[in-house]
Amino acid sequence: MTSASDTSRNPSLGSGIATLHAKWGWIVALGVIYLIAGFVALGSMVMATVASVIVVGAMMIVAGATEIIGAFQMKSWGKALIWALLGVLYVIAGLLTFENPLFAAVLLTLFLGASLIASGAVRLFLAFSMKRESPWVWVALSAVITLLLGLVILARWPVNSVYILGLFLGIDLIMAGAGWISLGFSLKRRG
Repeated sequence: MTSASDTSRNPSLGSGIATLHAKWGWIVALGVIYLIAGFVALGSMVMATVASVIVVGAMMIVAGATEIIGAFQMKSWGKALIWALLGVLYVIAGLLTFENPLFAAVLLTLFLGASLIASGAVRLFLAFSMKRESPWVWVALSAVITLLLGLVILARWPVNSVYILGLFLGIDLIMAGAGWISLGFSLKRRG
């Protein structure tokens, strides 16, 4: 939290907060839109899963096209060929995502579960290696929750693939909406 003395030492921060203060209503409105979108996503998790997979596919196509364009900037043919090949693979993967979004959801859910397990295991190892430091228990608890979440996802895979990404999207939108609303009302109280 920034106090008045902090903003007087950094005038650009103070003017930035003043600008945001004037827009607090729009920030709250953005948060409400996020909340509504989150509850809609939770209400139709299959459609939210398909929508999130399509967005990932579109991002892959854009990234692939960018890599193909970047390949023409390379000075050596070997690097340009590899760069272009990677770009083509991204574009193909993106197009396949549009072709069969439910299959893409199955693969993304598998990747998500495996990533959570790997992340939890690494964090658990780090927690026990920093046992002499005070917050190691919280790091270990966070690691165990992440690890268990990954195991739950993989235990129900591929059945849960039709809704798990939509569930995560809905929860993320609700949390972001709550954050924006909290920020907006905090800015209002400052003024």
